Amino acid sequence: MKPVALLILAPILFLRPPAVAADDVLVFAAASLTEVLRELGASYEMAHADHIAFNFGASSDLARQITAGAPGDAFFSADAARMEELEQAGLVDRGERRNVLSNVLVIVVPRDAKTTISEPSDLQTLRTIALANPEAAPAGVYAKKYLGSLGLWEPLKAKVVPTLDVRAALAAVEAEHAEAGIVYATDAAISKKVRVAFRVPREQAPPIVYTLAPLARSRKPAARAFVGFLASQGAAATYERHGFIVLPAG
Repeated sequence: MKPVALLILAPILFLRPPAVAADDVLVFAAASLTEVLRELGASYEMAHADHIAFNFGASSDLARQITAGAPGDAFFSADAARMEELEQAGLVDRGERRNVLSNVLVIVVPRDAKTTISEPSDLQTLRTIALANPEAAPAGVYAKKYLGSLGLWEPLKAKVVPTLDVRAALAAVEAEHAEAGIVYATDAAISKKVRVAFRVPREQAPPIVYTLAPLARSRKPAARAFVGFLASQGAAATYERHGFIVLPAG
């Protein structure tokens, strides 16, 4: 290249903005958030160089993985208790926690079943009821508390088929391995193999709160940027379209 051309080209090279390094962000998230977060993750990637990945499961199991040192950048739990465990272990900063969503419990039965459940006490006529692990997984814990408030847990606990998470409970009903199940309304909405037999009035159920935070050990700016996006008004319409209840910011 001629010297004159080099002199012309050199300022252009120096003025070019440096390439932005992309981050890989791994979010541990409740199984009930699978579809909505995949959609939001894809939307975020279209506008950013970062790559978003998810590890979905029961919030209780995910919290154990994080506590055991599993690599990750953020946690989106279906209950506050699991997030508080991580906070007490120094793995989450309380100032970065955000309560983002709520949900509703429903009793589902196989779509073609003739089962009629006009009230929760009708569950006593069944032989098997699928629940996410009622001792640990949030959906199961919420369901147990609800049934307990009605005086139904003791009569029903022998009928309960515990599953790893809420999606496994839904699958058990879909496959007719259980005559009914208690899941979130958002889970029932994605299935063509079950129908809602009873919708639990929100005011009668334990408060359902999905809480979100970056993990303290993650130093990736992209992790906090993505958490901010998930908690933003820009994401609210997507949550609502999937049936979630968006909680007021603050």
